[in-house]
Amino acid sequence: MAAIIPCHYCSSLSISKLPRSHIPWGNISHVNAAWWGRQLSLRCSVKSSQKAQLHNKMNEKLFPFKEYAISIALAVGLVKGMPFVDWSPNAYAANPSMPDLSVLISGPPIKDPGALLRYALPIDNKAIREVQKPLEDITDSLKVAGVKALDSVERNVRQASRSLEPGKSLIISGLAESKKDPGVELLDKLETGMDELQPIVEGRNRDAVATKQKELLNYVGSVEEDMVEGFPYEVPEEYQSMPVLKGRATVDMKVKVKDNPNIDECVFRIILDGYNAPVTAGNFLDLVERHFYDGMEIQRADGFVVQTGDPEGPAEGFIDPSTEKTRTIPLEIMVNGEKSPFYGTTLEELGLYKAQTRLPFNAFGTMAMARDEFESNSASSQVFWLLKESELTPSNANILDGRYTVFGYITENEDSLADLKVGDVIESIQVVSGLNNLVNPSYKVAG
Repeated sequence: MAAIIPCHYCSSLSISKLPRSHIPWGNISHVNAAWWGRQLSLRCSVKSSQKAQLHNKMNEKLFPFKEYAISIALAVGLVKGMPFVDWSPNAYAANPSMPDLSVLISGPPIKDPGALLRYALPIDNKAIREVQKPLEDITDSLKVAGVKALDSVERNVRQASRSLEPGKSLIISGLAESKKDPGVELLDKLETGMDELQPIVEGRNRDAVATKQKELLNYVGSVEEDMVEGFPYEVPEEYQSMPVLKGRATVDMKVKVKDNPNIDECVFRIILDGYNAPVTAGNFLDLVERHFYDGMEIQRADGFVVQTGDPEGPAEGFIDPSTEKTRTIPLEIMVNGEKSPFYGTTLEELGLYKAQTRLPFNAFGTMAMARDEFESNSASSQVFWLLKESELTPSNANILDGRYTVFGYITENEDSLADLKVGDVIESIQVVSGLNNLVNPSYKVAG
């Protein structure tokens, strides 16, 4: 099975024994690697001659994600408490950017997959974002105990309403011409819904508030999608003939659960984001239409990720019958502020240590491609879903962001991922919507 993080081992999982190659310096520390080495005494006893042997072990023994994530989180905590940073010329020369440690301690990360997908849309309309933000904040407001929670929600609703009234014309002007009529209709529903939310909040009904909030944010997301006209950039020429998802698609994955008296089957709704990972999402959707995953077992469920996609036989990916070769796809990472993704190179290799990925590993149920550790463009059919909450894997402060391609999120029933075990069977994955956004579908080609 393809690795999803470095596959060579050290004799101990303690932070003092972690090999340097396990620590993505740019993404975790944002400080000089030499300083980390001195402060945390990171050492590795693995010699280069051992790498090939240890790499082969990956198929027999899977990487202990949980222990490493905890160790890394502890390391970050240690760094936070250390006032000393080596500003010597040698240290500066090794890493001239020397970003400040405060980047590690940002605001609460967005964990909701729906919110992540809304913010990931390729739009630039301040008016709709000013309506969206307070509505998204209701989620955090409801976490507060007692009546204070509803007081905060009431402020959120007032703020969203105040932003919508003067911003409506700017929102309408931002709609794509071909989608203006449905966009205006959705905006009217949003306005009516916010009026309906106010008495629900005053009635102090938490459950009803959460239900209405979800409805309103669905309107917001749909309005924002109606602001996107066509596909916003060109995929590199070398990938243009591959299946490419120019937009978004929704699929339902039905899993038959074994040996669990409390649950027989689960249906997971997954939104694939082709705006930010068109080649990766297109490859997956094409395989879905080939029924590649139907009947395949869950092959890894270790408490940190759920993984599948390794077909029977010696091949570790999808063999295209038209070429009789494994179809591989590139590493594909979209960064905030960029108009198109980076291909074939990790953000660390690019030196983009502070870059924020548009689709971060924040949400429970984040969906990404597995690949060989030593080859960025080796992904094919193996996919994994992240189980851990973002306290252990905060955006751009972990071993995954900027190194593995995220191309979607489970948006419904994601909590049931934790119930899956090795041997549970994917009965089917069916497309719900968005198949018309797939170009160059290879499943339609005979043979």
